[in-house]
Amino acid sequence: MTFRSRLLSSLAILLVLTLVPATFAAQYAVVDTSDGPFIIELDDQKAPISVKNFEQYAKDGFYTNTVFHRVMPGFMIQGGGFDHHDNYPSGLHNKGSHVKLRPGIANEWKNGLKNMRGTVAMARLGGQADSATTQFFINLENNAFLDQPRDGAGYAVFGKVIAGMDVVDRIAEVPTARLAGMANVPTREVRINAVRILPKEEAMKFAAEAEMKAAEARVETARAAVTKAQAELEAATKACDELKKQAANGGQ
Repeated sequence: MTFRSRLLSSLAILLVLTLVPATFAAQYAVVDTSDGPFIIELDDQKAPISVKNFEQYAKDGFYTNTVFHRVMPGFMIQGGGFDHHDNYPSGLHNKGSHVKLRPGIANEWKNGLKNMRGTVAMARLGGQADSATTQFFINLENNAFLDQPRDGAGYAVFGKVIAGMDVVDRIAEVPTARLAGMANVPTREVRINAVRILPKEEAMKFAAEAEMKAAEARVETARAAVTKAQAELEAATKACDELKKQAANGGQ
């Protein structure tokens, strides 16, 4: 290859590298809940402001012992903003009332990410586009209407659940009521134990181990139920045999 050919080849490679957009290493969040863990892949390329905000609150430990305070089957589950100091649900209150929050972030709703099933978006105040702080929600269905500027802006998606969507669906089945002055509040606590920002391999390993523990707990619960049912069956069978014996003896 001549010098001129090598030069042209090098220039071509340089041009390609210049035109190819920089890639960002995806971040992963393990959300460890009382109902099991799920993993969010955070899109720091399309939603850098939202991801940085979420990660900082997670690293600060803000989400520890907060709850999913709004559950709406067929729509979404919302959490990350309320706690209760071991007094659920009567003590349910906004954690921002006793822990200082950072200012609301810019709304990235035009980033191209859509509110589809499994995606995670920032919750905010109605009519206040840039009011999102700690609260987030997970779409249970494709909610395209949230992509539209109904009050001047849509809702910014910043990630998606890539593992543990069954946990999200289980949370969505928890009965709700009007509690602590709010609608659609789970009648039992659905706690966020912690949110951890980890590399993908560690996140998947953590989730797998947590799911294994949860499965083992379900097995033990099932075994206990079977043991109880067997005891009840034996007692009922014994009582039935006794009645048959009495009937055969003329009721004696």
